[in-house]
Amino acid sequence: MSEAYPKVFFQKAYKHTTFSGYAIESIELQKHILQIIKECADEPVGRGYLVSCLVDHRGNITEYQCHQYITKMTAIIFSDYRLICGFMDDCKNDINILKCGSIRLGEKDAHSQGEVVSCLEKGLVKEAEEGDPKIQVSELCKKAILRVAELSSDDFHLDRHLYFACRDDRERFCENTQAGEGRVYKCLFNHKFEESMSEKCREALTTRQKLIAQDYKVSYSLAKSCKSDLKKYRCNVENLPRSREARLSYLLMCLESAVHRGRQVSSECQGEMLDYRRMLMEDFSLSPEIILSCRGEIEHHCSGLHRKGRTLHCLMKVIRGEKGNLGMNCQQALQTLIQETDPGADYRIDRALNEACESVIQTACKHIRSGDPMILSCLMEHLYTEKMVEDCEHRLLELQYFISRDWKLDPVLYRKCQGDASRLCHTHGWNETSDLMMTPGAVFSCLYRHAYRTEEQGRRLSRECRAEVQRILHQRAMDVKLDPALQDKCLIDLGKWCSEKTETGQELECLQDHLDDLVVECRDIVGNLTELESEDIQIEALLMRACEPIIQNFCHDVADNQIDSGDLMECLIQNKHQKDMNEKCAIGVTHFQLVQMKDFRFSYKFKMACKEDVLKLCPNIKKKVDVVICLSTTVRNDTLQEAKEHRVSLKCRRQLRVEELEMTEDIRLEPDLYEACKSDIKNYCSTVQYGNAQIIECLKENKKQLSTRCHQKVFKLQETEMMDPELDYTLMRVCKQMIKRFCPEADSKTMLQCLKQNKNSELMDPKCKQMITKRQITQNTDYRLNPVLRKACKADIPKFCHGILTKAKDDSELEGQVISCLKLRYADQRLSPDCEDQIRIIIQESALDYRLDPQLQLHCSEEISSLCAEEAAAQEQTGQVEECLKVNLLKIKTELCKKEVLNMLKESKADIFVDPVLHTACALDIKHHCAAITPGRGRQMSCLMEALEDKRVRLQPECKKRLNDRIEMWSYAAKVAPADGFSDLAMQVMTSPSKNYILSVISGSICILFLIGLMCGRITKRVTRELKDR
Repeated sequence: MSEAYPKVFFQKAYKHTTFSGYAIESIELQKHILQIIKECADEPVGRGYLVSCLVDHRGNITEYQCHQYITKMTAIIFSDYRLICGFMDDCKNDINILKCGSIRLGEKDAHSQGEVVSCLEKGLVKEAEEGDPKIQVSELCKKAILRVAELSSDDFHLDRHLYFACRDDRERFCENTQAGEGRVYKCLFNHKFEESMSEKCREALTTRQKLIAQDYKVSYSLAKSCKSDLKKYRCNVENLPRSREARLSYLLMCLESAVHRGRQVSSECQGEMLDYRRMLMEDFSLSPEIILSCRGEIEHHCSGLHRKGRTLHCLMKVIRGEKGNLGMNCQQALQTLIQETDPGADYRIDRALNEACESVIQTACKHIRSGDPMILSCLMEHLYTEKMVEDCEHRLLELQYFISRDWKLDPVLYRKCQGDASRLCHTHGWNETSDLMMTPGAVFSCLYRHAYRTEEQGRRLSRECRAEVQRILHQRAMDVKLDPALQDKCLIDLGKWCSEKTETGQELECLQDHLDDLVVECRDIVGNLTELESEDIQIEALLMRACEPIIQNFCHDVADNQIDSGDLMECLIQNKHQKDMNEKCAIGVTHFQLVQMKDFRFSYKFKMACKEDVLKLCPNIKKKVDVVICLSTTVRNDTLQEAKEHRVSLKCRRQLRVEELEMTEDIRLEPDLYEACKSDIKNYCSTVQYGNAQIIECLKENKKQLSTRCHQKVFKLQETEMMDPELDYTLMRVCKQMIKRFCPEADSKTMLQCLKQNKNSELMDPKCKQMITKRQITQNTDYRLNPVLRKACKADIPKFCHGILTKAKDDSELEGQVISCLKLRYADQRLSPDCEDQIRIIIQESALDYRLDPQLQLHCSEEISSLCAEEAAAQEQTGQVEECLKVNLLKIKTELCKKEVLNMLKESKADIFVDPVLHTACALDIKHHCAAITPGRGRQMSCLMEALEDKRVRLQPECKKRLNDRIEMWSYAAKVAPADGFSDLAMQVMTSPSKNYILSVISGSICILFLIGLMCGRITKRVTRELKDR
């Protein structure tokens, strides 16, 4: 017999009880039994020790008569505690102190004696549940009480109080359950929370369960099933006083540790462990630590929720911050209980969760074996989906809150990562208390930091551990409360900035939006998590669900990669405006783009491609937009200076281009522009949606009404776009197919130039043509927005238009003044060849569409509305408005408008191509009569004029009519707009229809003057000689 517990002496039984005429310790029976049970051979005779030993080992007795004798004798003994030798001596004082009943020897009420033991058991339980108990049960009595409970664990009849309390319930729930080996106890335990269970029986069952929690041997089935496993894994220490090794929690922790380490534990023992882990989760009152540490919280938040684990889940809900706060002792007690019961290994242990999630498991997780740890993972995968129900969602998150704070509570993670955790994070065994000293979630944080390290950065996780860490990270990212470090460090910021963000996933988005406002510790954690998301956007599980159609249709190749490396998000950004894109996905992708602007590290591909360049060229710059500007400026300067070697690496330049293009899609991705134009967006673009560069396009269309600061920013943006049209998101989007058709080999700098050249092609898409025209109108407002013109006329502009430049302001349009100035010099044929070619193109284009002439629009808007409204309303502009203004020149009253029309007439004399109406009318005549004449400098116009004067030449009637009209207009123009100087006069003569006559008159006049000069010279010479002779 074990010496770990005191022997119970059956003195009264020894003296008074016989069976079939034999004393129990008679020589004959003694010899016979000792031959069967050798364990009791050494027990002393005469004091009841032998009986105690026989009760302990009655399971080994095979002889029916002997077994029946021991059983009946045991029932008699347990009917009256006074028959238990030593029990009354050990507990006499405790019975009096606890007022547990009479101990007078003459008391004959057998049924009342079971109540005394029950009273002592309750006193023992109460003591464990009080931090500073007023009445304490003596150590000797404690041992005696637990020993009696242990000996009565086989047959519920031996627990007299429980037997009488549960007789009816036994008949109701366990009628077919055979007594013995603790079977009736277990059956009643399973029905403890049934509505029809009597309260008296439920109370008695709870007391017995509490005794089992203090000493696992009080459960016959558990002690028997796990005996060999306890010995094998050294979970109980023999020959020591009852201590923590006897506690149910220690047994469970020890055996669970063996299971988690992959050791073999018998199925019978695991079945018993499951039952008792479930028992602890069902009834919080079985855990003295919970009673002791959480009494106030239970009374305040969770009263009336005693049954089926609802109290524990209520406390879990409170600790998640949904109803209040829990004290640290209560939190620790809950965490310890979760570790003891280990519901992560089998969801059925948590009855509240099991019942709440039954329907979800049957539909979403039916492919997984019941009790498998992956059931919880499956439930997490379906969190916030249509298959999830509200109660299941709450119970699941309440449990996951605790699992997330101790990596060992996820059995799959522990199994796959225990080696990595020990190697990299210095963890210990499953039930080692040293791990409890770590910060909650510290081990998992360590694991996921190593999961995303490159090989160059140091040691990495094994493949299976990495995959498991990613799985869990993807699941837990849906709720900030499942990230212990984040919740701990960001608690104040969550309350300050995100108290109204109650929807799923909104809290993390809110913290990211307020990143610059967060306290340092919180900012670092949110920044690190965002950096991880940039590498593996699948961490954003809600975003992935919203974007599933787009991923399946456009990004399935990169989505299937085990390592994301930012490819999936890049694909989603590129396909953000597909027809299949839903609103949730688009909003999520845009939000992530906006978050990325806060720190270049949040763009994984950009960070990896350019980190060395940033350290070298842009140190101390953090914001992504500033880094992009810094690197872009460096690249541009190196290009303009034709540096032999670029300072920015090739891989960085390529990724930089991707970032620049992405930033053009939404004004919010360019913070400086967005901040400068916020009020203007509200005033002029309030109905326009963000994205697709629609806000930027709206601001361009309302540019004249914008505030000064916004106007300047928009002008700078346009200047950049014109220098590099690929950055013009709207142009590239609208003309995407036309670029493929007409400009497949054009580089980004010449894209717009190529489109302009093909603008009037019959194959040109009307929408693209309209967009090209918009960009031409923009270019003609200021020479700085036309890089080709600016380069071609860099010497002519300061030479001829210096006065305009001196009056100009930076970042504001010149409204076409410089181009108008150059047009006049073109008519005078004074421009350099390169500049002349570019101005000719501009004049030709604006002659077909009045909108391309800013000065004409500015000064003739009223005349166009009143005199040429029909022409202006035409869908296709072919010079009708310009012709209308020329025809109605005499009706124009505004001097500035009249001057613009006269300038048009002057330009048309220089080149017939800039007069589309005349050129169309005379196209055949030019072909027949002036084909050999080189275009430009008025040569073909002069050819037509000579043909008009030559009576031998017959021009087309329409051409002849248009020429005569032009001659009248030019004559009128000459009258109302005299030459400003000799050069203008000479140009008027040379371009005049009566050029030959004028030149003849001028030549005759010069000859006459020459002859007069000669005559006057002879006379003066003769007079001088005569004076000398005198």
